[in-house]
Amino acid sequence: MEHLTKETFLEKVFNFEKNQEWNFEGNLPCLIDFYADWCQPCKMVAPILEELAVEFKGKINIYKVDTEDQQELSGAFGIRSIPSLLFCPMDGQPQMAQGALPKASLIQAINDVLLQPKKEAVN
Repeated sequence: MEHLTKETFLEKVFNFEKNQEWNFEGNLPCLIDFYADWCQPCKMVAPILEELAVEFKGKINIYKVDTEDQQELSGAFGIRSIPSLLFCPMDGQPQMAQGALPKASLIQAINDVLLQPKKEAVN
């Protein structure tokens, strides 16, 4: 699981310095875990995210952002509580979930937000 810095975030997720409007830069939908080393709930989510990274390999990317180390990045997203999980689909707006979610909830969110089928145009 890759840890993002501001530089890699701008390149792989969203260049908030260049764009006002959300514009996803990635080639796979992604889930970003905003965490800190001292945060107990973050430690509970970490092994679940490791498992999901393996289970959804090739379908989604899972990234981590250390809120202590990457304060500007956390500030850009208004992160107030951790863990905060940012779900970034290929199309549409990202969605934020807060708190240590159980694995079943994370899988449901991945399927609903990140892997939803493309909506067919109705004639």
